[in-house]
Amino acid sequence: METTIPSTTVRPARRRDRLLTVLAATVATLLGWIVAVPLAGVELVARSGDVEQRVTPLAVAVSTLLAGLAGWALLALLERFTGRARAVWTVVAVLVLLLSLLGPLGGGVGRAATVTLVVLHLLAGAVLVPGLRRTAVR
Repeated sequence: METTIPSTTVRPARRRDRLLTVLAATVATLLGWIVAVPLAGVELVARSGDVEQRVTPLAVAVSTLLAGLAGWALLALLERFTGRARAVWTVVAVLVLLLSLLGPLGGGVGRAATVTLVVLHLLAGAVLVPGLRRTAVR
């Protein structure tokens, strides 16, 4: 005998899992920042045009939260309009992650800063992509 879970209980669980994924990615990148900056002593500075600025934990947290919420929003939108939301979202998410690496590769001030910024991007992607993908409607 097959049991089905009412959709009213599935949606809150999906929302909770997506929120936890976004928060986990934020925690992961903040831990990465803590290891690199205060513990390892990396001067985490990024260049945007002619302006150089220090990358703060607030900037790391806000950037990760925004990326996670944008990924969540795209996944929810795709689920409304296509039966292949999971596959489409995964491809888009991986492409966005790869494109996001162009920022640190061209904007890190010094080798250590560049490597740290790349690692922070990869940490966020390593949590967000599989975490949000897992919550997608099948």
